[in-house]
Amino acid sequence: MVKVEKFIPGGQSLGELDDGKKIFFWNALPGELVLDYKITKNKSHYVEAIATSIDNQSIKRTNPKDECFLSTSPWQILQYDYELKVKQELIKEMFREHSIIIDTPDIVTDNKDYFYRNKMEYALYWDNKNNSIKPAFHSRGSHYKIPINQSSLERPEIFQKTTSIINDLNKKHEEARRYQSLLLRCNQKGEVSGGLYENNRPHPSFNTLSDTILGYQYSYSPNGFFQINLPVYEMALKEIKQHISTQKVLDLYSGVGTIGLSVARDLELTLVECDKHAFNELEKNVKQAKPNNHITTSLAKSEAVTEYITPNQTVIIDPPRAGCDTKLIEKLNQEKPDTIIYLSCNPITQARDAKILLDNYSIKLIKAYNFFPHTPHIENLLILKNKS
Repeated sequence: MVKVEKFIPGGQSLGELDDGKKIFFWNALPGELVLDYKITKNKSHYVEAIATSIDNQSIKRTNPKDECFLSTSPWQILQYDYELKVKQELIKEMFREHSIIIDTPDIVTDNKDYFYRNKMEYALYWDNKNNSIKPAFHSRGSHYKIPINQSSLERPEIFQKTTSIINDLNKKHEEARRYQSLLLRCNQKGEVSGGLYENNRPHPSFNTLSDTILGYQYSYSPNGFFQINLPVYEMALKEIKQHISTQKVLDLYSGVGTIGLSVARDLELTLVECDKHAFNELEKNVKQAKPNNHITTSLAKSEAVTEYITPNQTVIIDPPRAGCDTKLIEKLNQEKPDTIIYLSCNPITQARDAKILLDNYSIKLIKAYNFFPHTPHIENLLILKNKS
């Protein structure tokens, strides 16, 4: 029997075995007693496991909507209000680990906690009993596939299209082993694009989608990067726009341009993106914006064009989970732009980067956004203001 102590960054809950080794659980809440569990990883200093039998069940626990919840959204077992509070406390803890003490941040949600994802990728499972293909997800901690009959995270149009494609494959007597996965994406109008990835074949090109964000239209590829939860993303953009403090704006890690073009298209804007496919979409979106001579783009790594950083400027950064390159943080500290707007899908690396900047900057705002309900993922907005 193991008593669960607390949630940790990453979304698992923490317990301790009789020999003192730490154990990290999925499907267990603080205060619960885990009577039995399935080990998914056993290292010298810690164990990862899935709780399979629980005693002293938490009053914060609720029944998951999907049988496959552990594969897609392991926090379906948390009451939604409790999930929001846990995420607020985890952000505080992640900043505290880097010696940054903050108040409990606000967390923003549109309270639509199911059917919000506009993109989903499925594995294909072969049902030997019925000689047919079924959509599936991989079991957490393994390569095994779990066939599914429903999924409640993605927009309904996506699962409807999935069912149609799988039915068509079965009519043609196709086999699952031919395919790597099925990727589908849906815009706000309910239009779906994407398709099947075949094993040992180049990934196909899919029809481009378009969406409207804060009244502006953007095009993007279904298999490229684009925000998963657009209604909550718009809430974050509205907040970001309030903190643009200069005529010059630099948007790093800009993707297809949805941040910079939504909040600063009428200013002297520079957008930097290193992925060629995303950059091509960025160029299209700049043209759609009917730009004046004050919008420029650069196909480059953000840390490779630090000469764009100047003092009288607002810098927007939305890096991948690994956070910002050290060269970029050093250049920000050197040039000291007026405002740094840092949107992050990983507050751990965001806090690491912020600690280096706080010699020259003060925290004006920390606000979290629940882009990914029923998962441990957190999107966090940090506004830093030059102390001078």
